[in-house]
Amino acid sequence: MKGVVAVCGKGGVGKTTISALLARLISEEKSLRGLIIDADPAGGLSLALSLPIKKTVNDLRKEVIAATRERSSDSLNLAASIDYKLLDALTERENLAFLAVGRPEEEGCYCQLNTFLRESIEVLAGHFDLTVIDAEAGVEQVNRRVIRDIHTLLLISDPTAKGIKVAETIRKVADETMRYDRVGLLINRVESEKEALELSRNTPLELLGWLPEDKTIGEFDREGRSLLELNGSLSLEAMRTLAAKLFDLGKDDSNY
Repeated sequence: MKGVVAVCGKGGVGKTTISALLARLISEEKSLRGLIIDADPAGGLSLALSLPIKKTVNDLRKEVIAATRERSSDSLNLAASIDYKLLDALTERENLAFLAVGRPEEEGCYCQLNTFLRESIEVLAGHFDLTVIDAEAGVEQVNRRVIRDIHTLLLISDPTAKGIKVAETIRKVADETMRYDRVGLLINRVESEKEALELSRNTPLELLGWLPEDKTIGEFDREGRSLLELNGSLSLEAMRTLAAKLFDLGKDDSNY
């Protein structure tokens, strides 16, 4: 399995939680290597997984700029150095690796950081079986082609018209700016399958699945516990069903 999953949607719909749940399921598959990227400059995925950040993509960007200014490397050596720096920056836990984009200290446009993030994703993804990208809220990273070639564009919404409308907008922009194999809607925090189906009737997006409201997630968040330690929760089991369908993940749950 080689693939990249981009988790997108408006702010507050649960993108980071869903990215963390996917990381939790990948962690069960010890024969696979998973790369988890927090592409949201606001951060949060590191806390959800309780994984420390060694270096951010922005830290690496500044190092490359400094090396270029000093003319300390020719272009071939610099390219090899970037590959090494990216791999060295990863925080690793068993079969998972984690990288955060960070945020520039200077004010203004994120263009340079976004470009470096895109290149980083393209370099790193080939080293892993499955890459999960927790994208920045809204449409900006899709619009700027930060995420280009992916297996699945997972559009997240809560059970609100606004959330679904933003997901539809992201899909429209993605059709013009990226290549993907599959795209669909995942509705988070719904009461029942009936509610999810009713919501899906009002959108042209394919409904890939839904996750229930889960008090356990809130408890983990309040206590600062890693979702990599989550077992048997409603949302995890619902995510297991979806991940089995889309990525062949989580089918063997005999130990959980």
